[in-house]
Order: sequence, then C-alpha cells, then structure tokens
Amino acid sequence: MVPFQADLVAETVGYPLPLAQSNHSVSRRGVIRGVHFADTPPGQAKYIYCARGALIDIVIDIRLGSPTFGKWEAVRLSSETYNSIYISEGLGHCFLALEDDTVMNYLCSTPFTPAREHAINPLDPALGLPWAEYLDGAAPVLSAKDTDAPSLAEAEAAGLLPKYQTCVDHYASLRANA
Repeated sequence: MVPFQADLVAETVGYPLPLAQSNHSVSRRGVIRGVHFADTPPGQAKYIYCARGALIDIVIDIRLGSPTFGKWEAVRLSSETYNSIYISEGLGHCFLALEDDTVMNYLCSTPFTPAREHAINPLDPALGLPWAEYLDGAAPVLSAKDTDAPSLAEAEAAGLLPKYQTCVDHYASLRANA
C-alpha cells in the first residue's frame, strides 16, 4: 500500500502539501476526537488515512461567511480500503473510532502549536453530527479537552472561527507559490 503520494495530492489540490509533522493516534471503539482546527493563516492542512481498524472521519466547514458554513461530510476510512482524505486549512476535523485499536495517521502541513489550536465540542447538537448512527447506543468517549470545548456558537462569539475570505486568500497564495 502507498497511502500518500505527494504529486497526486498537489495535482488534486493545486499546490503541494508541505509536511511539517506526522501524527499517529490509537483509539478504542467509541472514542471521538475533535472537532479540531487551527488559526488560518497559516492553518493546518491534514492528509488522513486509517492504518488499522476503521473510523468515521468528519470534515466541517467552520469558515465564517462560507456558503457551506456548518455543513459537514462524513467518510469511512479503514485499513481494508486504505482510502484517505485531505482537509484544507480552516476546516474543522473530528473522527469516531469504529473498532478497538484503530490507528489513524495524519500528515500535517504545519507543526502543532498550542496557542493556535482550537476545538469545538463534537457533541454540540447544532452540528448535527451522526454519532448515534455508529455508536449503537453506547456512550461516546471524549477527552476532557473535547468535552470542555465550546459549542460552534460559543466559538463564533469568542472570535475563534476562521473567516472564509481569509481562507480563500490563503489558498490562492499557496497556489501562486506552488
């Protein structure tokens, strides 16, 4: 398997994914991680695949002013299919482990910088994420960081969310410098 090919990502996205950090997480069934995002610019683009087990990966448009603000897409990633997902800077990201010992790998365009990192509570009813569909009645498992994270409305009121036009300008700059 070749889960990442730089030239294919650059061709698809319009600019290369600079690799500043590689993350690896192991989760048991029912663990939800996220919704996480970074200040943009520079933001943090992510290329994600599941090396073992299976997960539901969700990308949420949290860019203020975006025509798709608040909308999300869910994709099943697994070690059987080795499919992957690319997440642009300025978007929110979370996932749910569907099996014990699920390993998720993500390649990041910028290093983890705590002062620029933010979270939204993944159980915020306003997001309408499909956790119940996959949990079969089990309670989700969240970190304290994610449990204590603000709702989408609270993050917006606190000025934490990226602005759509700022992100669009950032993407254009990345393409121009490719």
